[in-house]
Amino acid sequence: MNRKLISDQELVNLYIHGDESALGELLTRHKTKIYSSINLLVKDSFLAEDIFQDTFIKVIKTLKGGKYNEEGKFLPWVIRIAHNLVIDHFRKVKRTPVITNSDGFDIFDVIGIADENIEDKMLRAQNHQDLRAFIQLLPEEQKEVLIMRHYADLSFKEIADLTGVSINTALGRMRYALNNLRKMIGDKEVSFKQQ
Repeated sequence: MNRKLISDQELVNLYIHGDESALGELLTRHKTKIYSSINLLVKDSFLAEDIFQDTFIKVIKTLKGGKYNEEGKFLPWVIRIAHNLVIDHFRKVKRTPVITNSDGFDIFDVIGIADENIEDKMLRAQNHQDLRAFIQLLPEEQKEVLIMRHYADLSFKEIADLTGVSINTALGRMRYALNNLRKMIGDKEVSFKQQ
């Protein structure tokens, strides 16, 4: 049987049922796309290699644990795992977001950053922490575009290519993400004023 003619889903099923070489075929088939998508985000080949390996450890655990349910969507599923691991990495190194869009709006302008004294610095740190929490509440597609744009500094064309959507869709998702963040920040400020 020629493995190159077998679908990803069939290879996943073969692997789940004990054919270890099926995972090797999936890896050979998709490693370039997966590694490239990670490397585009982190811009560091050693870090990309680590995250790539972590991605496949997670893929193996999920498949072996019987928790895979992405029929026919193996590659997008693996890329989503990889992107989540990239996000986790950035969260661990605590890169502070400065999120702007094409019209120059910086999300932190809404929450007013001051940089003069300890109290202001503590407040800013809390605001950044709140913003990271708000980002996690965004719908997956919006969060993905916002993180790729900010953390990886990708162009909207690169984001569109990586996510398989048009540039207009990527721009729209960014706009919705920023609007949702503005609303969440506004709602939080209103709830503080009412206390």
